[in-house]
Amino acid sequence: MNKQAETAVVHCQREGDVLVVTIDNPPVNALSQAVRAGLLSAIEQAERDGTVRAVLLLGEGRAFIAGADIREFGKPPLPPSLPEVCNRIEACSKLVVAAIHGPALGGGLEVAMSAHYRLAVASARLGLPEVNLGLLPGAGGTQRAPRLMGVRAAASLMLGGQPLTAAKAREAGLVDVLAASDEVRAEGLTYVQELLAAGAPLRRCRDLAIAEPQQALAWLDTLAEETARKSRGLFSPLKIVECLRAAVELPFEDGLAAERARFLQCLDSPQRAGLVHAFFAERETAKIPEARRAQPRALERVGVVGGGTMGAGIAVALLDAGLTVTLVERDDASLARGQANVEKVYDRLIAKGRMDEARKAAILARLSLSTDYGALAEADLVIEAVFEDLDVKKSVFQALDRHCKPGAVLATNTSYLDVDVLADSISRPQDVIGLHFFSPANIMRLLEVVVPAKVADDVVVTAFELARRMKKTPVRAGVCDGFIGNRMLAVYKQAADFMIEDGASPYEIDAAVRGFGYPMGPFQVTDLAGGDIAWAMRKRRSATRDPDIRYVEVADRLCERGWFGQKTGRGFYLYPEGTRSGQPDPEVLEIVQAERARKGVTPRTFTPEDIMRRYMAAMVNEGARVLADGIALRPLDIDVTLVAGYGFPRWRGGPMKWADQQGLETVLADIRSFAAEDPKFWTPAPLLEKLVAEGRDFDSLNRSA
Repeated sequence: MNKQAETAVVHCQREGDVLVVTIDNPPVNALSQAVRAGLLSAIEQAERDGTVRAVLLLGEGRAFIAGADIREFGKPPLPPSLPEVCNRIEACSKLVVAAIHGPALGGGLEVAMSAHYRLAVASARLGLPEVNLGLLPGAGGTQRAPRLMGVRAAASLMLGGQPLTAAKAREAGLVDVLAASDEVRAEGLTYVQELLAAGAPLRRCRDLAIAEPQQALAWLDTLAEETARKSRGLFSPLKIVECLRAAVELPFEDGLAAERARFLQCLDSPQRAGLVHAFFAERETAKIPEARRAQPRALERVGVVGGGTMGAGIAVALLDAGLTVTLVERDDASLARGQANVEKVYDRLIAKGRMDEARKAAILARLSLSTDYGALAEADLVIEAVFEDLDVKKSVFQALDRHCKPGAVLATNTSYLDVDVLADSISRPQDVIGLHFFSPANIMRLLEVVVPAKVADDVVVTAFELARRMKKTPVRAGVCDGFIGNRMLAVYKQAADFMIEDGASPYEIDAAVRGFGYPMGPFQVTDLAGGDIAWAMRKRRSATRDPDIRYVEVADRLCERGWFGQKTGRGFYLYPEGTRSGQPDPEVLEIVQAERARKGVTPRTFTPEDIMRRYMAAMVNEGARVLADGIALRPLDIDVTLVAGYGFPRWRGGPMKWADQQGLETVLADIRSFAAEDPKFWTPAPLLEKLVAEGRDFDSLNRSA
């Protein structure tokens, strides 16, 4: 990289005896090769100049350094490496101070930790989120962080992947001084002069001792066991723990070598490929065709119809996005329950110390309550969140049609119902869209934006803008029963039901799915959601069910007994005395055995691998059909839906990414072998067959979209 390119992103300016080094690589000062080279050059300049007594590191714009340059992901590394830069900063014979505002993440925080002192303004956010990409801090972060903040705090920072506020970072010892104002340059210069006047030593992290090393090692033993259990097969968290152990046990240089070896192991792991795919895929889902043709409508006042668990969660998500919200219910008693449901969310935050009463009051000042649809007359967007019944929803939409202003976006939160039918039930189908939230709506990141046939482009764009404001991950979906996620869920849950009837227990299936990396198995999820919900859907579909398609009735037998899961204390699992951790139920196994006998099925043994081959083959096969039907724009949209909303292990990237990694020919061969048992269910998707015949993978469809 030539000198001009280096100085274009790293500027050096003298302020008396201080060399002010400013990283200027918009939008977030990512650590590109030019930035790394510029920082190295700046330190060398300071070393050569005898009149320079100190170096102040700053970020231009809205960040200090927000991490690696994602444009360099997957490309051969170019010198200088970040470890080289960080070690050179730390070794500098002149005082080096990092003045931090905005994000200092990943390699950005590693640069800051290489400085001799750190100042932060109130806007600073300091974190080491590499675990989210299947990596660990690889430029000395695992060795410097525990020396600055202690082993426990460093472990929490790296394993949690979430940034600290400036105040929390100061409390932990990661930051030395909190600035009195947001003027980061002025505050940084003042701090540098104070340090120089006091004769402050060059405090290098490498020279700091870790407090109570034997106690730290004993705690790391416990942490390793907990991490192995919680990480559900993810590779990098245990490697982070190993690096922390190295920081305690080894000299600094040896610790750096141990960190580097484990960083390279993570870099080569297939898990990293899955996590990087998920990272980029979540950024791609917002790239929709409508965005090229339209701008969002006004979006300040929003209405929610229905104050149950889902409606209240949606209202909270909207309030947290800074919007003004009107909640409408059918009567005063229902409205009071809705208000209580909303307040309950904030009361829990207060109980956890994450909010105070003043903040709650300020948020709720933007919430109004009414039993009159007329209160929605000025709403820019209204979200219906009532009972999952088409006639009930139609009546709500007809009321909205009468009372809402022209141009208001009218959205339904339906999970399965036909949004086209709802749109056609009123006079303005162009304003109707589906917004499928996931429970709890104020926490779950996924938002399926369901696009009916007659909707205007700017309504679709408005829905994506709403998702952005709520910090949700939106996925564009077409209209069908269940859209993307629930349509696929129905099919791979069918495969699980078939395995129950054929010889696997629900507990074996759940264990295999958890072993694959899911937080819960399908029958645990059924108990959590409530078996009666899926039962109602099955009864609704019974009149149109293909009689030639195999139907397993085990779940129906449980529901007929009133065993709906956690809320009734019994479902596929037993929940004694209201506990949430289920226990296997011998009576459920008796019901399963009775159903097998009634159907004349001779049970066979399934290994965890057998279970997951069928589970995943059904998922991928239906995903290919979803793509062919145009319900999802790209395979990556399916991946994001399953990762963000259905518990699919993020480190596997999503079902379509997983299929690519296995090889589509392998998945297709499995489907064809299963078709010998049940050709109706296991008919290969034509798109899958086509891709295999052409030697292509699902990712080729992402690149061509």
